Amino acid sequence: MSKSKGIGLSGLSWSSAKKHPAILPIYALMAAGALLAGGYIFRLATRSPDVTWNRKTNPEPWNEYTNKQYKFVASGRDYTEGSPAPKYK
Repeated sequence: MSKSKGIGLSGLSWSSAKKHPAILPIYALMAAGALLAGGYIFRLATRSPDVTWNRKTNPEPWNEYTNKQYKFVASGRDYTEGSPAPKYK
């Protein structure tokens, strides 16, 4: 009885990627896209005022943004007088 290798996907090992060099840019673009998506999720988790990691030191983190401009580009609005956010307490 002969041993069969089985049916696998070509291009998933380094030796088969050498045979098909057109696959390498696809792998590079997929890796770059995954890295950028992961970086953006990390940025949202660390820089966004919507996410609170420690509620004991700052239980109401949204109150830090009452006198700050949160939008990157504020067209036609002056935020120097403060935010129009309501005060709940």
